[in-house]
Amino acid sequence: MTMVKLHSPAQRNLNNFFDEFFNELPAFGKTVNNLFSPAVNILETADGYHMELNVPGRNKEDFNITVDKGLLSISYEKKEEAKNDDVKVVRREFSYQSFKRSFTVDEKINAEAIQAKYENGLLKLFLPKKADVQQPVKTINIQ
Repeated sequence: MTMVKLHSPAQRNLNNFFDEFFNELPAFGKTVNNLFSPAVNILETADGYHMELNVPGRNKEDFNITVDKGLLSISYEKKEEAKNDDVKVVRREFSYQSFKRSFTVDEKINAEAIQAKYENGLLKLFLPKKADVQQPVKTINIQ
């Protein structure tokens, strides 16, 4: 399995700096939205790959997971919150932002059998490996 766009820790810190900087800039009367990308862990076992995305506070129905032409895409669209004029937000330190993460799925993965579940704030996917078809050993006679 190949991931699209890997970054070093130093580059991630630099990206976070620019995300925070540009998140506050007005753009033609609108605030530029920060592109949120949840953290992901990928573990390999003999039978497949186990992915975990850290996405707390959402409902499983809000995620969209697709495989198209060898690209696994996981996305979440932020729903508009109902306004309540009786409640004044005094401080807001976290929010649920829309995101999309994509990963290249190579020929070793059985894309038809990918499974997903959401529990305790983690979106867990299992990407099973295809069974290895072992070619029988063939002896070549020398003439």
